[in-house]
Amino acid sequence: MSDFYANTYNPDVLSCLANLSNDEVFTPPDIVNKMLDMLPQELFSDKTTTFLDPSCKSGVFLREIAKRLLIGLESEIPDLMERIDHIFHNQLFGIAITEMTSLLSRRSVYCSKYPNGRYSITQFDDAEGNIHFKIIKHVWRGEKCAFCGATKGEYDRGETLESHAYEFIHTTKPKEIFNMKFDVIIGNPPYQLSDGGHGVSAKPIYHHFVQQAKKLKPRFLTMIIPSRWFAGGKGLNDFRNEMLNDTHIRYLCDYENAMECFPGVDLAGGVCFFLWNRDAQGECEVTNIVNSEQFTTTRLLNEFEIFIRNGKAVSVIHKAKSLNEKMMNTQVTSRKPFGLPTNERPKSHGDLILRWQNGEGAYPRNAITTGLDIIDKWNVICAKTAYDHAGSPGKDGKRKVFTKLHILPPKTICTETYIVVGSFDNEKAAENLRGYMMTSFFRFLVSQFMFSQDITRDRFAFVPIQDFSEPWTDEKLYAKYGITEDEVAFIESMIRPMELNEGGGDA
Repeated sequence: MSDFYANTYNPDVLSCLANLSNDEVFTPPDIVNKMLDMLPQELFSDKTTTFLDPSCKSGVFLREIAKRLLIGLESEIPDLMERIDHIFHNQLFGIAITEMTSLLSRRSVYCSKYPNGRYSITQFDDAEGNIHFKIIKHVWRGEKCAFCGATKGEYDRGETLESHAYEFIHTTKPKEIFNMKFDVIIGNPPYQLSDGGHGVSAKPIYHHFVQQAKKLKPRFLTMIIPSRWFAGGKGLNDFRNEMLNDTHIRYLCDYENAMECFPGVDLAGGVCFFLWNRDAQGECEVTNIVNSEQFTTTRLLNEFEIFIRNGKAVSVIHKAKSLNEKMMNTQVTSRKPFGLPTNERPKSHGDLILRWQNGEGAYPRNAITTGLDIIDKWNVICAKTAYDHAGSPGKDGKRKVFTKLHILPPKTICTETYIVVGSFDNEKAAENLRGYMMTSFFRFLVSQFMFSQDITRDRFAFVPIQDFSEPWTDEKLYAKYGITEDEVAFIESMIRPMELNEGGGDA
């Protein structure tokens, strides 16, 4: 009877659900099993081991754990029904994120959405079993929830609408939800909440689940979450520092292209899962997966201020920093280089030219209060939105990074659509910087700092400033920094060549 679940679930509806939506990302069973493979397998032969999924969606984590326990406990509990009752009553626990997912999870785990009903494979005294769902309200402090940071304007809703106030992270006492300790906490938490900002602006929320789980001090913690925390930003800086300096993280598997993990789901920056071991510390085994190829290294996660996901890139970064040159982030402007928002448009008259996303026109100098020192220089600009991102690098698996690069002549300014990468007194130096930016070496180093489509000043922190009185090519740069043939091959496997006509023309 060890193939009980295999016979019960055919075809695997949870594999189908994993491809449905980007709103709540369902985890494919094969990824769940990769996460379970990280755990000591003797856990599945111990009838005292307890498991918690604090963010149940489809129930796939608990279902796959049950399959392993049914096999692992066969010798200790030979009777199948006795074994089933023991596993589902004493070892598997879940907290659903919505009422709908609670029903779906119970159906997946107990073969019935009502575990006290006639069709449940094990009988409970209530309709929840060990998969709980409780309607929780946000705790408003001003305009934000004190627990998750949700905005009152977005989520202060009536009872008929989902509030996304998740029970596991809306309490200071998570132990009291089940009044027990857990050996393993595992899951795929919700990733973000709309923050009421412009367009599709959203704030991350997954880190709250990781931090809350650690408070329960399980023996093992494993979750699958977006990889954008590698670089921090948008409320993730503290979480990034916490994770990078946590030597209890013993294994990290990173998918640069999220679609290789979640088919059809585009997550900017990719996705990763990790194993945290309460009772062991040391270096982390890091596996990076890109274009179906994987590369594994064992290293400390905090070697750099951000996490370098691919171990092959580490040696290139070391070489780029080896000459102690200033880095490009010291000269790149911050957002709004001339103080003008994206929706600013040319005026009827003016002695300057304003470049905006779809054209250009006159603009008065006396309306500019920012960037006055570079108005009369030759400025190299790039769009603040990347051509591609780590979560979706393109059909060939290679990244272009930049859209067109432009040179603005003196007395030409731009909106927030662009950032200024360098300012010069002569056109030749500007052309040389633009040529440098087109090299694979430059764009590779920028890409190591990019986990979203946003191009900001900090993305240039690994790129050394050159002497722009002379032109730069990849060959010249590889020679200068001692980049080996293998490293060149790696860079070229990651970065798509950028032709001259892609670099953009003068404004």
